[in-house]
Amino acid sequence: MQANRSVRTDLVLEANELFKQQALKEKMQEQGETPGVEVENAGDEDIKITRVRVVSPTGEASVGKPMGNYITLEVPGLKENDQVLYENTCKAFAKELGSILKLNEKSTILVVGLGNWNVTPDALGPRVISSIMITRHLLEYMPEQVDKGVRPVCAVAPGVLGITGIETGEIIKGIIEKVKPDVVIAIDALASRKMDRVSTTIQIADTGIAPGSGVGNKRMELSRDTLGIPVIAIGVPTVVDAATMANDTIDLVIDSMIKQAKQGSEFYNMLNNIDRNEKYQLIQEVLQPYIGNLIVTPKEIDDIIERISKVIANGLNIALHQGITLEDVNRYVH
Repeated sequence: MQANRSVRTDLVLEANELFKQQALKEKMQEQGETPGVEVENAGDEDIKITRVRVVSPTGEASVGKPMGNYITLEVPGLKENDQVLYENTCKAFAKELGSILKLNEKSTILVVGLGNWNVTPDALGPRVISSIMITRHLLEYMPEQVDKGVRPVCAVAPGVLGITGIETGEIIKGIIEKVKPDVVIAIDALASRKMDRVSTTIQIADTGIAPGSGVGNKRMELSRDTLGIPVIAIGVPTVVDAATMANDTIDLVIDSMIKQAKQGSEFYNMLNNIDRNEKYQLIQEVLQPYIGNLIVTPKEIDDIIERISKVIANGLNIALHQGITLEDVNRYVH
């Protein structure tokens, strides 16, 4: 059985949840475990960490994502201005990123901020770049001014095809040929199937990324296969589509009615037997003539992007440089 492709999501965590829900409903597997997928839970109630590893072609088919490691941090409190939680999230993100980065002392890192800086929900990548510790030029021209343990880091925000007229992947390939980095870290905005995960969830993957796929505008893939070096993808869901919101709202109503209905009654059985996948497809068909492929984002998205971009940037700064702390970051970032 394959994951439900009709629900728009870039999060492997959600793809795995969808598979297990469908498997349980069809009673294909008693425990609802996804074949070829290993899941490990960590963290606490403030910062929930889920490590998903797709280990076989069966797992790929189940969740619709390539084999590799996917780490998700869910931090509902990021919506609030909690300084302690902010700092703890930076550190937790840095630790998880460091667990899948394979760097030596002199590794050169190219950080790529994907997205359109003119559209706030898609501006996460460029915003992160503006807060990254850029050190490659310092190590080249004034190494005596740089602390021990600082690695050469360079960054670029290549824009989108509609602005540049050039495939983002082609721009990155050209830079790699000249700079010869050891690894690429790409940051992009994603799409979620749940509104409460928008801008409170960070996904790290070592399988690369396809820019624009979250809004159905898939471009050239950035991965080891296309670029020739490891590609770590970092994404934050900033949007959901309207059909997903409507579908989830109706699901909440149905679940509430099931709890209130008399178990075993005709009404209870009717609600329990509603096919959730068919319902979602019906919602899509009904909405399409009126709103098309409408993408929705929170009204406070400006503040959210500012906050989450700083979390990712500071987490990167800590993970990429040995011995660097949050207190050191301001010496390099202006």
